[in-house]
Amino acid sequence: MSSGFRLIFAASLVLMLFGTCNGSKVGICYGRNADDLPTPDKAVDLIKNQNINYVRIYDSNIQVLKAFANTGIELMIGIPNSDLLPFSQFQSNADTWLKNSILPYYPATKITYITVGAEVTEARDNSSSMVVPAMINVYNALKKAGLHRRIKVSTTHSLGVLSRSYPPSAGSFNSKHAGFLKPLLDFLAENQSPFLVNVYPYYAYRDSSNNVSLDYALFESSSEVIDPNTGLLYMNMFDAQIDSIYFALAGLNYKTIKVKVTETGWPSKGSPKETAATPENAQTYNTNLIRHVINNTGTPAKPGEELDVCIFSLFNENRKPGLDSERNWGLYYPDQTSVYTVDFTGKGTVDVNNGGNLTTVNGTSWCIASSNASEEDLRNGLDWACGSGNVDCSPIQPSQPCFQPDSLVSHASYAFNSYYQQNGATDIACSFGGAGVKTNKNPSYDNCLYMTAGSNKTAANNVTTGANATSSGRREFSLPNPYYFLLMIFFTWIQFL
Repeated sequence: MSSGFRLIFAASLVLMLFGTCNGSKVGICYGRNADDLPTPDKAVDLIKNQNINYVRIYDSNIQVLKAFANTGIELMIGIPNSDLLPFSQFQSNADTWLKNSILPYYPATKITYITVGAEVTEARDNSSSMVVPAMINVYNALKKAGLHRRIKVSTTHSLGVLSRSYPPSAGSFNSKHAGFLKPLLDFLAENQSPFLVNVYPYYAYRDSSNNVSLDYALFESSSEVIDPNTGLLYMNMFDAQIDSIYFALAGLNYKTIKVKVTETGWPSKGSPKETAATPENAQTYNTNLIRHVINNTGTPAKPGEELDVCIFSLFNENRKPGLDSERNWGLYYPDQTSVYTVDFTGKGTVDVNNGGNLTTVNGTSWCIASSNASEEDLRNGLDWACGSGNVDCSPIQPSQPCFQPDSLVSHASYAFNSYYQQNGATDIACSFGGAGVKTNKNPSYDNCLYMTAGSNKTAANNVTTGANATSSGRREFSLPNPYYFLLMIFFTWIQFL
């Protein structure tokens, strides 16, 4: 094999490998059920300013499609339920729609998904029977245009498509939807299209607050919920709901279908009885959600699995019917001012604009273990921070700078503070179910340096490298990215060709 060919082949493989390692995406739902919203051009400018690269819209409005042209933003467009009948009846209707509404704007507008219908199992009419025929016609239209591999076709579901979601391993689809689901799932599996679901822990908490804690719904829980059938540990409602879908799919032997979340979020305002609908809780949920997703944590049943998510929604929409909360899911008011701040990179400091209780202490502050916390709460908080919280706990391992004093309070204080500083130094980041407290006194001592906001300087600077440590004292050697190994094996191989 010539060296030139080997080089070209190697470069191709490198591009292929890194092309498959994009990670999970967090996007935004751009709904327009309002009479006071800014123009699409201004909305797109706002989206770009927030570094959002993935957007769901609910139709194929020409002005919106034009506004997204040449932005590089991935777009999921929708065919509403009201259009299912003509799309399902005649192939020519789908062909004409694609020709007039999509092709003139593609690929300048980066359309990657088409959703055909939305939450049809919740509809009172018989629209579910039209979904798969409409999907097939849209797919065939795309195939004629040579776009069926670039633009995926699916439909969205509410969690109500399940008859059971708890425990997650018992997740199962409602048998009354069997006639709709079987051909749908066959279509998704055959065409490698994802199962799209709208997931709302807010409703689980609102409608069953005696069984679901607010911390569990907000990604703030310091204790696990155990699935008795699998032994899997759940730290938040979101993961439990996603896994219930995976188990339901597996139960029907559709184990290869991926799941994407097309809506999730938290309202910032609600009716008098909707006490959890506050800017503080909305900010907490969405901030923790973003960090959870972009870390590629996956779920207990699917660790490390990519999971794209769209937050609902960009704006408050004043024409949506129902309780007050229905009109207050937006990150922004129609005048483009923030309801609360969310950083889509998952790295920045967050502040609440309405004077809520998520403010930081003036000057430098730290988070330490409360002297009033129980040993169980401290242990749970420590284990969570060093695990799901992604804190580097190697400095509190034996022979490292912060191991002494060898006490639960001391180790928890170090871990709590690291999580606190890494997550914006907000009140919520120091809660740990009441086990954490803030202080203005620097808890650093000797060579044990506690992190401060905006600084990466910690005791980890003095830690022996090469191993990650768990909160329980076990040492686990970390491995480089698996793609690194693939590349090393490959380049070793081509030297012998």
